[in-house]
Amino acid sequence: MSEWTVHGSRSVYTSPWVEVDLVDVEPPDRARYEHHLIKLAPVAAAVLLDDANRVLLMWRHRFATDTWNWEIPSGIAEPDEDLAVAAAREVLEETGYRVDPRKLVHLAYNQPVGGMSNAEHTVFLARDAVRVADPVDTHEADRIEWCSLNEIQRMIDDRQIVAGVAVTGLLQLLARR
Repeated sequence: MSEWTVHGSRSVYTSPWVEVDLVDVEPPDRARYEHHLIKLAPVAAAVLLDDANRVLLMWRHRFATDTWNWEIPSGIAEPDEDLAVAAAREVLEETGYRVDPRKLVHLAYNQPVGGMSNAEHTVFLARDAVRVADPVDTHEADRIEWCSLNEIQRMIDDRQIVAGVAVTGLLQLLARR
C-alpha cells in the first residue's frame, strides 16, 4: 500500500493548546476528501518508581470523559523544551517531587490517536525522587499516593488507570520487570 497524498490544509481553529485543521487528502485508490487533523504539542510524562517497587500515582477527575482514575505526572512540553526536562518539570509541579532530568530513562513513546492527530507521548522512568515541596498545580489531583507495582496490572484491568499515557508507561515498566 502506498502513502496518502496531501494536497493542502487549512486551519479552522487555533488556541495555545490545540489546532484543528482540515486537510485535503487522497488515499490510494480512493476519492479525495477533507480530513480533520488535531494538532497538539508533545506530552512528556514520568513513572516514578521507588526502592520499595511502588509507583507514584495521582487520583484525579477528567471532565472530558467524566472519569476518575489514577494517572502519572504528565503535561505539555513548552516549545523547544527537552522532553526529559518537561517531564521533570511536570513531576515537580504536579507532585512536589524533584527528579533529575539527566537521570530519566526513556520508557515509552506512542502516538495515541494516529489517525486524527499528530499527538506524541513520551514517558520516562524516574528513580530517586525527592519530595521537596507541595504541588504547585493543586488542581491536578485530589490525592497523590505510592502504589505497589504488583497492583498496577489489576488497576488497569479494573479501569482504575485509563489515561493512555499512564497505561502505556506503566505497561512498559511491567513488561521490563
